[in-house]
Formats: sequence, structure tokens, C-alpha cells
Amino acid sequence: MAAERPHAVSTAIALLSGGLDSATAAALAIEAGDRVIGLSFDYGQRHRRELEAAAAVATALGLAEHHTIAVNLAAWGGSSLTDASQVIPSGGVEAGVIPSTYVPGRNTVFIAIGLSLAEARGAGRLVLGVNAVDYSGYPDCRPDYLDAFQTLADLASKAGREGHGTRLWAPLVRWSKTRIVQEALRLNVPIASTWSCYSGGATPCGLCDSCRIRDAALIEAGRPDLASQR
Repeated sequence: MAAERPHAVSTAIALLSGGLDSATAAALAIEAGDRVIGLSFDYGQRHRRELEAAAAVATALGLAEHHTIAVNLAAWGGSSLTDASQVIPSGGVEAGVIPSTYVPGRNTVFIAIGLSLAEARGAGRLVLGVNAVDYSGYPDCRPDYLDAFQTLADLASKAGREGHGTRLWAPLVRWSKTRIVQEALRLNVPIASTWSCYSGGATPCGLCDSCRIRDAALIEAGRPDLASQR
């Protein structure tokens, strides 16, 4: 299963968005003894502030390397995160509804590039901060998606065909957001430096799904001082 924690390996690639979840997943890999290389994506997101956060997190966690790759998913739109003419939803998560903030193919593209870097560097695993509990219903944040992608990864790479392919590791996939906050605090993740807001402003909006979920978890974990203060 993609969510299981494997034995420590020498090198891991961590997809680093700049948000709380990916930062916590990277910190868990470091705690497990991995040499972690961060990989971030400039995909034309309106909240490009998260790229600054990713760089700050990479420095604070002492990652061995940090790369930012441009993949312009905004060229064809299809999401309120990449099309500024669309309104970011602020009514809260609706059960069974995939919101307009879903970016078509985003995780598929990101994981594929991450696997390429992992195979080139001989990394044993690709660390993902995806979460299927306190999330907005995205199809590419679910365990069945990760399991299917693992099968593809094993078939699509030289290393996989030889029996030592990169493993997808999503330690947070079944965790509540509150548990993620608690682990981030334990691991001294620089929570204040992370960025989760979907809006493109200089400060978190406090209204989008991501802000709502993050703030509620911070308050429940006893750290309202780290919430968006709205």
C-alpha cells in the first residue's frame, strides 16, 4: 500500500508544495534517516506565494537539494487555481463535490516528474504529502490512485523492471489535518513559513477550503496563533 512506511533508504525525493502537508511529509522522511531532495513546481498557480514558502521550508529543514521546475498547466486552464478569471470557492467543502480548485492532471504530472528525478538519482522513494481525509475531494489524493500509480511506476521504469523501483510514500494519506499539525509541531516544521491559501494575496484569505481546513486544525491542536487570524 502506498501509505505504508517502508524501511529507511539513503535518498528520497520529496514533492514540496510549500504547504503544511508536504513539509511534514518531508520532515518525516528526514526523521527516518533519508537524505531528502525537494522538488517544487511552478505550474502557473495564482498562489505563487507557495513557491517562496517551499524555498523557505527547504532551507529550514536542511534539505540536501531543492529544485523548482516550470510546468505551465495554466496554459489551458481548467481550474480556479490556474485561471484568474474564475472565483476561488469560499463556501466550505461540499461532500461528494470536486471543487473548481482541482487542477486537471496535476499530481499525475508532478509524480511522473518526481519519479524521473528519483530514478536518475537512485532514490528509493518519492515522498508525497497527499491527504485523503481532511481534503477537498480531489481524485488524485486518494489511496486507490496512489496504488494504481505505484503499479504504473514499477512498469514504466528501468529500475522498476529490475525489481528496485522507487516507492511512493504518502505517510499522511489517512491522517486527519489535526494529527498532521501535531506531527509538524513535534518535528519542528516551520509552520509559520508554510503557505496553504489558494488565493493570490499577500496574506492568507482565511476563507478558501484550504485556509478553513488548516485553521480549524491549528485551533484544535492548540495553536490558534498560527491560524490566518480572520
